[in-house]
Amino acid sequence: MAITDIKTFAHLTEADIETLGHELDAIRRDVEQSLGARDAKYIRRVIRSQRVLEAAARATLFGSKNKWAWLAGTAMLSVAKIIENMELGHNISHGQWDWMNDPEIHSTTWEWDMTGTSPQWKRAHNYSHHTYTNIVGMDDDLGFGILRMTRDEEWKPINLLQPAANLVLAALFEWGIALHDLDAAKEQLGVEKAGFFSEPNKAFWKKAGKQVAKDFVIYPALTGPAWKSTLKANASANLIRNLWAYAVIFCGHFPDGAEKFAQEQFENEPQGEWYLRQMLGSANFEAGPVMGLMSGNLSYQIEHHLFPDIPSNRYPEVSLKVRALCDKYDLPYTTGSLGKQYLLAFRTIHKLALPDQWLKRTADDAPETSSERKFAGITLPAMPTMPTMPSMPTPPNSEGWVASGNEWLAEHNWTGVDPVTGQRRGLRSAIQEVKVVLRQKMEHEKVVLREAKVTLQEKARAEKALLQEKAQREGFWTRKLRRNR
Repeated sequence: MAITDIKTFAHLTEADIETLGHELDAIRRDVEQSLGARDAKYIRRVIRSQRVLEAAARATLFGSKNKWAWLAGTAMLSVAKIIENMELGHNISHGQWDWMNDPEIHSTTWEWDMTGTSPQWKRAHNYSHHTYTNIVGMDDDLGFGILRMTRDEEWKPINLLQPAANLVLAALFEWGIALHDLDAAKEQLGVEKAGFFSEPNKAFWKKAGKQVAKDFVIYPALTGPAWKSTLKANASANLIRNLWAYAVIFCGHFPDGAEKFAQEQFENEPQGEWYLRQMLGSANFEAGPVMGLMSGNLSYQIEHHLFPDIPSNRYPEVSLKVRALCDKYDLPYTTGSLGKQYLLAFRTIHKLALPDQWLKRTADDAPETSSERKFAGITLPAMPTMPTMPSMPTPPNSEGWVASGNEWLAEHNWTGVDPVTGQRRGLRSAIQEVKVVLRQKMEHEKVVLREAKVTLQEKARAEKALLQEKAQREGFWTRKLRRNR
């Protein structure tokens, strides 16, 4: 099952988590107090560059009957759409630049180059996703309603189709997000989904109609004889933008290490635990300045989930402080290359398309779905710098687990400082030690299997020898009886 008690899972006390929350609050204050001309110059420069790039792409596509002009125009338009979508539309709609009080660069006025409307996206994403991040049954972005991304969700036969559904979602990502946000808007407003003339539907179709007309009618028509090649270029640019946005989002939410949480965790959750849930429920991927710009700096997904309304150009510097806190509290800082993070998410998509009984691991210790129960029943060996860790009690139920887990942490002083190294011992150390135990267990099982195999072979040889001896005796008496007759 998903994590029900983040304190036990993270191997931190309430005091630890409260202090961690205060330190993260301090990081936020430092950034907010230092915002100024440098940041305003950055976002205005990005907006200007994106618009110049898009204008150059549109101009180049007037000659798109030429192969090279088509390639150049399509490439520039793709990049322009990606920057507008990731670094501008997404981040401005999060309110990251509202502090400037610029009516053009404000979350209440910005409408991005996407099928869905900004208000519907903000309602579904800014509130629902960022409040209930990775809480099963509360965060609708956990698989976007069509993919099973955790074993906490019951397997259904339709899940067998999710490898194909994943390809469709990637290619039509803007439409998938728009329809997802439309459904969320209807649910929050209490509007029937079948109501075609409802206000959410009218807003959606008005925006979608403008987008379709702009990309597939107006701009192609403006290029006259080149309208057909321009139409292909626009469709290609939209496809490239969709695939890129899909990959960035999946790399930040679904690799191994991006944990899932039960609804019990959210009940009475203090600010420190909310921060910790964002840290453990998100994943980064490695990126330089160019990749950061192209991903809307969502290569720093952990920092974005901690501070969704802080300007994205500050995430690289914030990441250094967040990583230092992870080291201080011995917490994992989940990151890796873009390719690695996506392949992990891709593996989960295909693996969880299968019924659970076909899978080896459980919902408590699978790489994509784990909980505090993964530490239950594990007797950790004495490490070079750590004392032996006794096995945790097996819980009769979730409430009993929370109580017994906290008692176990206090009794065995797992949270705290290693007396030998002076370093804090937390989740990161616990995970490493569990890996050691599991490796030792596997090696032990291999030895046991080899010994069992040898024993069975020896037993088989002994039984064979007895059967041969018995056959010889029976043959002897048979021959003797024949001679006596």
